[in-house]
Amino acid sequence: SFPTRRSSDLFPVSGVAALTGFSERTIIKLFENERGVLIYEVPRLRKRATYRTIRIPRPVYERVIRRLSVG
Repeated sequence: SFPTRRSSDLFPVSGVAALTGFSERTIIKLFENERGVLIYEVPRLRKRATYRTIRIPRPVYERVIRRLSVG
């Protein structure tokens, strides 16, 4: 069987922003290209904005925070 991921192990952008004190825009910039981040995107027709949901797994969050703390 496939390993399951609990929803409590996935942070929304707003949750990470609240934890770190950074803006949601900054969190998106920090995490959108990180390996392991889950991005669900629905392209819209006729030049409307794309719908996108980003979820950040706990290990990815910890890795990035550790990297920012050291650097």
